[in-house]
Amino acid sequence: MALVPYEEGGGWTARQLHSPWATFHFASRTIRLQQDWRRLGVAAVVWDAAVVLCAYLEMEGIDLRDRSVIELGAGTGLLGIVVTLLGARVTITDRAAALEFLESNVQANLPPELHPRAVVKELTWGKDLDNFSPGAFDLILGADIVYLEETFAELLQTLEHLCSERTVILLSCRIRYERDLKFLRMLRERFSVSEVHYDSSKDVHIYKAQRGSRKDDL
Repeated sequence: MALVPYEEGGGWTARQLHSPWATFHFASRTIRLQQDWRRLGVAAVVWDAAVVLCAYLEMEGIDLRDRSVIELGAGTGLLGIVVTLLGARVTITDRAAALEFLESNVQANLPPELHPRAVVKELTWGKDLDNFSPGAFDLILGADIVYLEETFAELLQTLEHLCSERTVILLSCRIRYERDLKFLRMLRERFSVSEVHYDSSKDVHIYKAQRGSRKDDL
């Protein structure tokens, strides 16, 4: 997630945003995450899109065992933590300023034997791509990372670099503005895109994208 101010809304109260902790239950474990809105802004609170994507991956029974996964704009780390608990090998990324905070949440919520399966790594979209092997991941995840139009080109460049023909992208988001729809149009110019889930209670969409017309299952 970019470290920028964000408009509070969409059901989030000031109390929720500024609470120092957020607690969830996924993969038969309680996950307790530190939040720090005042220091890191949107990168340090849990947004509905991450919760919905975690629930989708768990409830759909998607087999993530030993899959190679990368999360973009990980923020608090909820999604990356859950995917690791579900059996994947996960690279959890964000910008440099958020890494210490992200790492602390990941380390605190994974049992020691799973620590080697979750690597926290810096990734600024469009700039650190040489540090990531092209097409090395089975699954790319992003939760509420589509909201700043000035980052769209770099995000798309990053997705193209990380994708192979077999890679599946899952993006979870709330459509708030016309610019969000613009990103989806840009995404469809480069990938085959479909909506695979909509949570009406939280107004969150999950989109699946792949290169070309290939439709691999997870």
